[in-house]
Amino acid sequence: MDPSNKVKVVSLFHKTTEPANKTLVFEFEGTLLRSSSLFPYFMLVAFEAGGILRSLILFLSYPLVWLVGEDQLGLEIMVFLCFFGIRKDTFRIGSSILPKFFLEDVGWEGFEDVMCCEKKVASSKLPRVMVEGFLKDYLSVEGVVARELKTFNGYFLGLFEEKKVNKITPSYEGKTKACNDNTIGIGGSHFEHIDKELFPHFKKVYLSKERKNWHVLPREKYPKPLIFHDGRLAFRPTPTSSLALFMWLPFALFLAIFRFIFGTSLPFNVSAPILAFSGTRTTLSKPFNVSLVHNKEDQKSMLYVCNHRTLLDPLYIAYVLNKPLSAVTYSLSKFNELVSPIKTIRLTRDREKDREAMVKLLKLGNLVICPEGTTCREPYLLRFSPLFAELTDDIVPVAVDVKVTMFYGTTASGHKWLDPFFHFLNPNPTYFIKFLERVPESETCMGGGKSRIEVANFVQNEIGKGLGFACTSFTRKDKYLVLAGNEGVYDKKHGSPYLKGE
Repeated sequence: MDPSNKVKVVSLFHKTTEPANKTLVFEFEGTLLRSSSLFPYFMLVAFEAGGILRSLILFLSYPLVWLVGEDQLGLEIMVFLCFFGIRKDTFRIGSSILPKFFLEDVGWEGFEDVMCCEKKVASSKLPRVMVEGFLKDYLSVEGVVARELKTFNGYFLGLFEEKKVNKITPSYEGKTKACNDNTIGIGGSHFEHIDKELFPHFKKVYLSKERKNWHVLPREKYPKPLIFHDGRLAFRPTPTSSLALFMWLPFALFLAIFRFIFGTSLPFNVSAPILAFSGTRTTLSKPFNVSLVHNKEDQKSMLYVCNHRTLLDPLYIAYVLNKPLSAVTYSLSKFNELVSPIKTIRLTRDREKDREAMVKLLKLGNLVICPEGTTCREPYLLRFSPLFAELTDDIVPVAVDVKVTMFYGTTASGHKWLDPFFHFLNPNPTYFIKFLERVPESETCMGGGKSRIEVANFVQNEIGKGLGFACTSFTRKDKYLVLAGNEGVYDKKHGSPYLKGE
């Protein structure tokens, strides 16, 4: 930065030093992120967009990246290895996967500094497609100064455009042409590391606090709740953790196949201890001295209503009950339907047809349904479709939670038939199954005169209390619009009348 520009450099920035009505221009990496390394974010892109081979190549190149530095040449190497040959129109990692990891890396101190001003413009060393979604959705920035990536025939070339581009919202257009007294800037914690192209005309530039003592931003302080995110990796892939990943994978592949074969081919009472011996964990909680399964022929079958964490939810419920169950699903691959050890029926999203199918299944035996219609990884419950409330008064809410350390067994944009396989790739996948008290007759449609929506909301609230999860009104459609850019509908001709009608 040229001293002739007479920029005032201040060593620390405090939220009380400047009015909130000023415009703040800040460096994303130096001002907000606790970690100084960008490698984990590129590893996420390489693994999720390019697969295991591309991520392995990036990992093996890290010593070279570390040697030349991540600021210039090292950054270009990572960009090329991660983006070359990736389709541009299907790349959604910047809005569906990276926000979770950005939020977990945000420092509380830097976040408070940035959020003290109403108008914000962010600058980033990362490609625009990696950061723009997060910065606009979670920090409400009005402009993002970042470099675009070159493309050819709809594919990334893995090369930066020459200059950074400033894209701002229409309401902010024309207000960034001149940097006056109403514009302040925050750079990195060291003067030599700040963006010298961004701040040459500013009257005042602050240096952020040292990051080594920053605290993790608490979840309750997030600008908005993190409810939806995609991707397979459940951990931050630093160089060390990436090494552990590639060392674990050869054994994990064998272990996952072992778990899958024994879990689907053997009877429940035989496969359960074998799966436990292989490292899977299942925790059961149920009301004391209350029967959860009707054994008498003259009694109706039970309807188990659970929240949806993975495709294996009905299977684990059958395991812990040690009774065969039927399950209804909204989007199950033919492969998973074929190998499932319990009977599964695919719903059509036509309310009347689905209702008839579930009534028939209930007459044959106990039935489990996940009325959210899709999985949710975070401690939130999506809206419960109320169709189940019309079927019977014998309803048992089941609270389900899953803990994994390496891979998520769910996806919105990937290959769904691999979901159980990725779940079993974890060293110790843990399932929590909590059976709640049967829904009182006074809270049902037939016995209590409640509407189906009231029953669905009651069951959702009971499961939310049992897990400590927050209840939301989000639906499957909302999830897929955020993560995949579509409505999650597989019937191209008729759409999803079941979702839209509820």
